Amino acid sequence: MPLYEHIFMARQDVTPQQVEAMVDQYKGVIEQNGGSVDKTEMWGVKSLAYRIKKNRKAHFTMFNLNAPAPAVAEMERQMRINEDILRFMTIKVEELETEPSVMMQKRDRDERKDRERRERDGGSFDGAASEGEEA
Repeated sequence: MPLYEHIFMARQDVTPQQVEAMVDQYKGVIEQNGGSVDKTEMWGVKSLAYRIKKNRKAHFTMFNLNAPAPAVAEMERQMRINEDILRFMTIKVEELETEPSVMMQKRDRDERKDRERRERDGGSFDGAASEGEEA
């Protein structure tokens, strides 16, 4: 079966639970049509380069799919109907990556830097608070 990477963006004002429900719904569509979702990554809310349907931010999610083309076409058809989905893109790939994507590696690196910075600054978040002020 062909391999795909699929990314979709959901509106910023939907809750993370609603995004998870969408993920489950679209996984179900792929599995009902004879495919499988090998990996799912929720990248969180990110700023957009420009407004899309009056939204400045969106929830990003990536799927690694091992599915026949009709299954992917049905999932995309349902995404077109859903008002909470701003954009989506499916790319056919030669092989699926098993390790975390670049976006997840970047997020892990950023969280590690923030944690190190807090430890170095003595626990205050921004390091700007002096002894007499509250953090």
